[in-house]
Amino acid sequence: MDLRTEVAIPSSAAKISYQTPVMFIGSCFANETGYRLASGKLDVMTNPHGTLFNPFSVAGALDRFISSHRYTDDDIYLHQNRYMSLDHHTAFSSYNRDVLRDRLNDVSVASSGFLHRASFLFVTFGTSYIFTLRESGAVVANCHKLPSSLFSRRQATSSEITERWMETLDRLAMANPGLKVWFTVSPVRHLSDGAHANQLSKANLLLAIEELVKHPAVSGYFPAYEIFMDDLRDYRFYASDMVHPSETAIDYIWEKFTSVFMESPTLRIWNEAARITRAMAHRLTGGKEETSPFAAVMLGRIAELKEKAPFIDLANEEAYFRSLS
Repeated sequence: MDLRTEVAIPSSAAKISYQTPVMFIGSCFANETGYRLASGKLDVMTNPHGTLFNPFSVAGALDRFISSHRYTDDDIYLHQNRYMSLDHHTAFSSYNRDVLRDRLNDVSVASSGFLHRASFLFVTFGTSYIFTLRESGAVVANCHKLPSSLFSRRQATSSEITERWMETLDRLAMANPGLKVWFTVSPVRHLSDGAHANQLSKANLLLAIEELVKHPAVSGYFPAYEIFMDDLRDYRFYASDMVHPSETAIDYIWEKFTSVFMESPTLRIWNEAARITRAMAHRLTGGKEETSPFAAVMLGRIAELKEKAPFIDLANEEAYFRSLS
């Protein structure tokens, strides 16, 4: 007797390995999955502009990476002595314009270089609602807690999203012909307008992706949204806010993801590397007599992993555990 509807996902022909740079961009699935891959020392860049929720801001970020955009003072918005980029997350703000501009350009250079050599690009759409700056009509990625009177808000149609993204996919194909683009939709619910409006918003994203997967640059769609909404169809898989997935749900979607995109040898190495980075993140406070035995164990694991996978850089981890021994 089947009591759940498991989502069947075909395995990807192209696999993620330690030789395939991967970029994640967009909403929460991008963050969760990208950071997990990076914890196992895979070559990953995740949301260089910070979390981006709407498809237009994601496309705009990629267009800038493709063109190696150089930021000037014209790209920076000033409000009450604070400088900010409305194309980025709220972390990209400063009371010093030059500091912010230099940071924006440092991120732009690194992101452009990474995208041009990347093997995979995972794009996650979060919502089809967009905010535009009234004075210019430009779509903003984040309102930076500015007065709401500065912005207008509406829901973009699936055809608008499709039209905008076809242009970006054409540019991606020209800039990096070998890039494999995958789309996902974040399962995180945006309930400020009600459950029905959230479903309409997600429907626009799904309808747009249904058209975008026909583009030759697109390899497919990973159903994170369907896994959470149809397979894990229970509130026990939500966090306490009843909006975000719980850790158990994230673990489950991660297992599905790795079964599609990673082969067993890569996953085994990832697991060993992730154990080491997690151990490093767990800072020890005792004296050398307490930390030394643990450090010796970790240095042994690092030595074993370096033997198996000499291409992984574990210099920081090794230095840290040596400092404890």
